[in-house]
Amino acid sequence: MKVDLVFAEIGSTTTVVTAFHNLDGKVKILAQGEHWTTVNEGDVTIGIERAIENLKEKLGVSNFSWDKFAASSSAAGGLKMTVHGLVYDMTVRAAKEAALGAGAVIKYITAGKMDEFHLHKIKQISPKLILLAGGVDYGEKETVIHNAKLLSKLELDVPIIYAGNIAAAEQVEFILKNSGKTVFVTENVYPKIDQLNVEPTRNIIKEVFAKHITKAPGMEKIYDVVDYEIHTTPGAVMKATQLLSEIYGDVLTVDIGGATTDVDSVTEGSNEIQEITISPEPVAKRTVEGDLGLFVNAHNVIDLIGKENLKHEFENLDELIERISPYPKTDQDEYFISKLALYCFQQGIRRHVGKKKHIYTALGRKLIAEGKDLTAVRYLFGTGGFLSRSKYAKDVLKTVNNLSKLHPMELLPQNEVKIFRDKYYIFAAIGVIASEIDKEIAKKILLEDLEELGG
Repeated sequence: MKVDLVFAEIGSTTTVVTAFHNLDGKVKILAQGEHWTTVNEGDVTIGIERAIENLKEKLGVSNFSWDKFAASSSAAGGLKMTVHGLVYDMTVRAAKEAALGAGAVIKYITAGKMDEFHLHKIKQISPKLILLAGGVDYGEKETVIHNAKLLSKLELDVPIIYAGNIAAAEQVEFILKNSGKTVFVTENVYPKIDQLNVEPTRNIIKEVFAKHITKAPGMEKIYDVVDYEIHTTPGAVMKATQLLSEIYGDVLTVDIGGATTDVDSVTEGSNEIQEITISPEPVAKRTVEGDLGLFVNAHNVIDLIGKENLKHEFENLDELIERISPYPKTDQDEYFISKLALYCFQQGIRRHVGKKKHIYTALGRKLIAEGKDLTAVRYLFGTGGFLSRSKYAKDVLKTVNNLSKLHPMELLPQNEVKIFRDKYYIFAAIGVIASEIDKEIAKKILLEDLEELGG
């Protein structure tokens, strides 16, 4: 049997392979195979091979091949980066938005002039990528040039992206290249006051990932197999969310995984909040909560909820904790995981959004807003192993419609939100298909994949 496309999503916990056929016509999602991700065995391709064997069993075939093979990965926990800018509320924040939107994990942030201590910290972290920004175009450039000189001394072979003041770009590039660094120069992430420009930097980060980063043991073997660039899974899910926005408008995607909870939104917010917002936010925003996951970080979520709180509902809590798995064996196990998922879901969204608050001025009390505004969101999409497959996913997702009542000063969805889920668990595949093959084909698959769960 030969199919048009096999897609492998190599996650922190599980590896899922999906067979797609008839991409030029009425696309068919034939079957999926699954296996543990085999990072601990020193080679992620072992997990892919076993998942393909599982796929063949489901298809009932012994001979299996494909025309094209594509993949995304989050098996090593994302692209580890440090970010360095001029003023935290401006260029550093803009650079951070660009990095997170591309699937990166920010490990260290500095604002202002760096010193030897900062260099020491960066060396300890050993990032895979450094993002240097600072200053609006044709504004202050002394700080970013100072930081470039300091980074030129860094004893790490790591690519550096420059996305700062255009007036300093040539000098920064000269300083870094002259010290033997690999440098990528792109547009300023904060070219003017109150203007964000994160997409060019996001694209460079994706490019650097594809060309320079091997994320997990055995990943280099996959480069010999795939027909397209390997994307970060979070970046691919963000692309799928942007496709959803083209179809539905103001949208929100929550992806609860084994290690992290990622939240993607595409919305400009409401006119009411825009009028009182004091600093800009990107239209497409991603946040990653590295402490909220259902397997790798399950014990952390349990600690955040509180064992005593959980014991009120689960008398055999210790047994349930021992049995935590991406593949729960009993209904009680799955129900227990749903309680952890509920916490990840609500906290992930609440950490993603901004807030309204009162400040006092010479003219009296004034209401302002800062952070991401989701008040105009009308559609919510759930993805990830639990939200795509669990019978308890709907119970978790529908709580979005109560959040704004419980937290009235947070910029949460205000009206009843329509709820869908990624029923085939293929948002990452859709994002890669849109980027590498054809956006219209990706949209067709997306509409086939969505399952409406109500409001």
